[in-house]
Amino acid sequence: VQLQASGGGLVQAGGSLRLSCKARGLNFKISTMGWYRRAPGMERELVARITSGGSATYAESVEGRFTISRDWATRTTALQMDNLKPDDTAVYYCNTFYGREFWGQGTLVTVSS
Repeated sequence: VQLQASGGGLVQAGGSLRLSCKARGLNFKISTMGWYRRAPGMERELVARITSGGSATYAESVEGRFTISRDWATRTTALQMDNLKPDDTAVYYCNTFYGREFWGQGTLVTVSS
């Protein structure tokens, strides 16, 4: 299983970024996909998760600002991040459980004030 994340970068507060995670080597149609993040000095935390049926859940801190989606044709899970805040600065990781947990390589998001 391989998870290839992309889309991080530097943005000003209030701006937007879109992260993308391409999955290989798993049955994407039945897999729950998630995005986690780890801010400096903090534990890794769940940001958003989407089931095989398209049901999404979000951390309270990003509810209403972030949107997770999936494209079965391209096997891609996206995280649209709007109205970004400096507290959103973190390394973002794509995740799935397929027999065991798998993680993407992480992509850095930096939000300046």
